[in-house]
Amino acid sequence: MEWYVLSCVYKALNLRHLNVTHLKCEASAPLGRVCYSWCLSWSKGSIYSSFFVGRVFVDHFKVARILKHFFPKESQECNRRENCCYDVDKQIKYLFSVDLTTDATTSNIAVNGTAPEQQEDDSSFSLLTWNIDGLDLGNQQDRARGVCSYLALYSPDVVFLQEVIPPYLCYLQKRAGNYTIIPGNIDGYFTAVMLKNSRVKLVKQEIVPFPTTSMMRNLLVVHVNVAGNELCLMTSHLESTKDHSKERIKQLQTVFKNMQKESESTTVIFGGDTNLRDSEVNKLGGLPESIVDIWEFLGKPKHCRYTWDTSCNSNLAAAYTCKLRFDRVYLRPAPRGAQLLPRSMDLIGLEKLDCGRFPSDHWGVLCHFDVIL
Repeated sequence: MEWYVLSCVYKALNLRHLNVTHLKCEASAPLGRVCYSWCLSWSKGSIYSSFFVGRVFVDHFKVARILKHFFPKESQECNRRENCCYDVDKQIKYLFSVDLTTDATTSNIAVNGTAPEQQEDDSSFSLLTWNIDGLDLGNQQDRARGVCSYLALYSPDVVFLQEVIPPYLCYLQKRAGNYTIIPGNIDGYFTAVMLKNSRVKLVKQEIVPFPTTSMMRNLLVVHVNVAGNELCLMTSHLESTKDHSKERIKQLQTVFKNMQKESESTTVIFGGDTNLRDSEVNKLGGLPESIVDIWEFLGKPKHCRYTWDTSCNSNLAAAYTCKLRFDRVYLRPAPRGAQLLPRSMDLIGLEKLDCGRFPSDHWGVLCHFDVIL
């Protein structure tokens, strides 16, 4: 019965895709959010169900037929779930040992990120940057699954991650079989770049050190080829807190220098948790002439202005309210050859999980580009 109701809701909404623009913090969220929350609630019995329901919304699959085929027993178990509050030792042990790719019925859909009926579109390109807050061990199992559900839902071509820890990396390597994952380190916490194998071909990679960092930060640089176009992808987690502004500005200068030195046939994209305040960019005289801030390029849309917002995100249980645009995406277009034209920017991860927390204390930033040949 549930899958029939879901099918009716889907047809009534006539959703082409889940519009993350409308996933707002207010209680009076639009029907799209309510329905998506209902889908996640319906599929409590298996995390794969929520992955697949999300993909159903995205790709116009036949909801009733496919859910009935893939998950005949799931709806009977939808009210079963263990308490989502685990102690730290159990969470870490789980993340090291979990291997969800062995489920032949569902792993191809949940892990590979691209359903058989979905075709790649060389005229567009998508990128997600997200600080996944791996240093917060609370509800880490649930939050890691939540992050993976968004990866499966939106299937971005490239993913930039910050605050990855070794257990989280192992989890992603087991779950994201359709992505090549390049970590910026293997110890402590670090960044990572994920490349969708069906679209993005790795050419080379390098790590540019930040010599004076006190927080293990660096710049991860990955050269790739997408449909015959050269791209240089960069991510970093710049030095944190107000007290380290001077070091953060130095690191930003290193980022700009490396973006500008790439060849004229290469499009360069940097994204990450910059921890920047606008005043710090102004101290450098603004952005270099060849580099654009995608949020500013798109007209500074209000719906994705604040990527770290304690008024909406309760993960830190902060007693203060702070709204900042820590997570940024910069583009240095290729002077020659194909161009990437920013089309949209949206925030993801705005939904609380069943454990009562968000996937991260940061929102993810999802960007779509048009490829102009």
